[in-house]
Amino acid sequence: MTKKIVISEFMDEAAVDSLRTSFDVLYDPELALQRPALARALQDADGLIVRNRTQVDRDLLAGAGKLVAVGRLGVGLENIDQDCCARQGVAVIPAVGANAAAVAEYVISMAMVLMRGFLFSSASVAQGLWPRAQLASGLEAAGKTMAIVGFGSVGQSVGKLAQAMNMRVIAYDPVLPSTHPAWINAVRCPDLDALFRAADVVTLHLPFTPENANLVSDRELAIMKKGAVLINTARGGLVSEPALVRALRSGMLAAAAVDVFEQEPLPADSVLADCPNLFLTPHIAGVTQESNVRVSSLIAQRIAEVLS
Repeated sequence: MTKKIVISEFMDEAAVDSLRTSFDVLYDPELALQRPALARALQDADGLIVRNRTQVDRDLLAGAGKLVAVGRLGVGLENIDQDCCARQGVAVIPAVGANAAAVAEYVISMAMVLMRGFLFSSASVAQGLWPRAQLASGLEAAGKTMAIVGFGSVGQSVGKLAQAMNMRVIAYDPVLPSTHPAWINAVRCPDLDALFRAADVVTLHLPFTPENANLVSDRELAIMKKGAVLINTARGGLVSEPALVRALRSGMLAAAAVDVFEQEPLPADSVLADCPNLFLTPHIAGVTQESNVRVSSLIAQRIAEVLS
């Protein structure tokens, strides 16, 4: 009997077609938001492929008795109950490293435009206000300190691009062994306070856990250099959104780019609405045409290997 794979979020069509040659594939990019239909589809499914919207929790897994593997089109696993998967013998397969280049390019591009300060100037220029003197005080990336919280595959990719821009790279990662070769290319900070104090740019690249909720809040933002910028492409909840707004409105923090939020999609009445010097994107830092192909082909290959 042909094994069945359910794909509940968008995936590169070529990768989907590659799975169809050997498996019965149900591909519906909107299935993540149709919980009853998803649960029914999983009753006889051997494999499931998701991004971050599908909540693979205990209730969903309880009705998926045949499930053998869950492929994650990305690296964050907060939407997957890993303990429950382990108890049921379900393999969880993330696409580690496949979108690192896309995230790194996002971070470096955001760092550059936020330090220059011209990202929010289009409307003024179009209105003839000509804020040239104000925008002439922007900063160059060269010689500045890129501070990376979480020095895994994505953080290391950011570090390499930052070094190519002649930035000084420092990082904090208590999990990565001090003997790891990645530290050859970065200064290893002993604690987060030292990192925040030295940073011109802080970028986050670590998973969300209860222990690091609001890792960046009023205290951390207060010890950063005046004029520093913050970029979060990791997970919502790592940065206190009210604290971020307070720091931006006071001018303590020069600017920020945020791609991930405590609630996604962001509610219309979010505290982040109409905040100055804040650039928001809808969880797309790691999603490009190229990374989608890499991530999708990797997960298709790994799922096929497990089910074959």
